[in-house]
Amino acid sequence: MSDPSSVRRVAVHAESASTFGRVLCSARNHHFVVDGPVQNGCPGEALTPPELLFSAVASCGVELMHVIARDAGIPLERVTIAIDAMVDRSRQAHTDRTLYNTVTLDIVLYGVTEAQATELVTGFQRRCPIYGTVATATPEVIVNWRVS
Repeated sequence: MSDPSSVRRVAVHAESASTFGRVLCSARNHHFVVDGPVQNGCPGEALTPPELLFSAVASCGVELMHVIARDAGIPLERVTIAIDAMVDRSRQAHTDRTLYNTVTLDIVLYGVTEAQATELVTGFQRRCPIYGTVATATPEVIVNWRVS
């Protein structure tokens, strides 16, 4: 049997809105709108699903690096993560599904040494299930980081 403290569950709900390409979403007691991209004939006014996905990766990284730093006594002041992702439908690794071809993370860590930064970035990569899912599915994942 699994250790209950190691199990994390997520429940979300999404449904069509009256506007074509708009989706009403909820998670716990939070409600938000997601739009399909204008390339699909959708509004593109709210965040799109890919923007939510990569915001989840970036925010998981920032949050986890702070948690890891706190637990290890590392004096991390601040973290920034910028993500650039590219999908090219003409160059897919699989014929039955579309994947991102490349995902690049640019991480800046403040107030830590190079060795501490390595520990924090590696810890994030090992521990974040969202990053792990993206990294497993994406043929080319590049993680650049620097200390500032």
